[in-house]
Amino acid sequence: MASKYIKRSLEPVLKRAAREFPVVMLTGPRQSGKTTLLKHLFGKDYAYVSLEPPDIRAAAVEDPRGFLAMYPPPCIMDEIQYAPNLLPYIKEKVDADRSRSGQYLLTGSQNLLLMAQVTESLAGRAAVLRLLPLSGREMLGTPQAPFPWEVDEKLPAHVKIAYGKLWDTFLRGRYPELIANPGKNSDLWYASYIQTYLERDVRSLRQVGDLTTFQTFLRAIAAMSGGLLKLTEVSRDIGVAVNTAKAWLSVLEATYQVIILRPYFANIGKRLIKTPKLYFTDVGMLCYLAGLRDPAHAAFGPMGGAIFETAVLTEIVKTYLHRGEEPRVYFWRTSTGTEVDILVETDGHIVPIEVKLSATPRPAMAKGIVTLREDLGERVLPGYVVHPGDIRLPLGPGVTALPFAEL
Repeated sequence: MASKYIKRSLEPVLKRAAREFPVVMLTGPRQSGKTTLLKHLFGKDYAYVSLEPPDIRAAAVEDPRGFLAMYPPPCIMDEIQYAPNLLPYIKEKVDADRSRSGQYLLTGSQNLLLMAQVTESLAGRAAVLRLLPLSGREMLGTPQAPFPWEVDEKLPAHVKIAYGKLWDTFLRGRYPELIANPGKNSDLWYASYIQTYLERDVRSLRQVGDLTTFQTFLRAIAAMSGGLLKLTEVSRDIGVAVNTAKAWLSVLEATYQVIILRPYFANIGKRLIKTPKLYFTDVGMLCYLAGLRDPAHAAFGPMGGAIFETAVLTEIVKTYLHRGEEPRVYFWRTSTGTEVDILVETDGHIVPIEVKLSATPRPAMAKGIVTLREDLGERVLPGYVVHPGDIRLPLGPGVTALPFAEL
């Protein structure tokens, strides 16, 4: 039985890119729905080839011109990271007919190495877009819904999600295959995903020699999601050099498993924390790696706050990326401990967001936002305290308690 197709926010962006550029490059983690999305939008008019099978890959490597003659445009080429040598020859084909848009739609699941090659070979010829696992908007069937701070009038409460149900969704995560197939065992799926990820993506990156220790590193990093990135501690705990831990972290970034959140700096006299924060891209993967299988243990255990903050941050990042926009997202923390969890920069202003695990919002939860506004003044727009309950109410001047379901 075929999986149910879930409409993605990126669809209109992809269509426009294919009308305007000869090549479109769609990147993102393995299983985020890249192939499904391209086939859904373009499958009737485009040939399709995956470069993952060894024989197909060998043909592309050994005779790139012959391979491209076999698969002329318009063509979807899946997993281009397996045959990056094709990129200069794709450039050659594109340059022979620059007026024709949408010639090649490429996908890839490795970021840094692949993007360097795309930039070098296809500069000015390729639109680059990113697809992460599903956002809450996409799961709810409202892929184009705006953020609360993007509308003039107060948004009506449109979604009610029971507290326990919300945590069920966190444990299951946001990968399309799990959402489209509710009967599928998520533990088995994540176990298989990690094994496939280690064998196919990580093994191909030279920074990783010992896959077993790398898997230990993956679990250690999961325990840090939502917190300051302390690589020295992690490297000491698992017995690897700090430089090795840095290289491995770059692998996690390159394969879209983690998001690094930078601190926000402004011209104020306070000493600010300079260490970035780390988040897992998928909250279900985070719960799986942390060994959490029960919603109550996830909600009320020691990682509850980190899980919820990860869910909030990734919802914001995914929503921007799936519009084709670069998310300008930061956090703010002074050396004395005053903090705002997430700052969203928009049109030269800052939207402050505090994330609280309590479903009973109180004015004291807005303290960090009040301090930020005192320091940055008019740059700070009305802010939000996002919580897992279903109550929306004002917590003071310019601060609203907002249910996660309405973010």
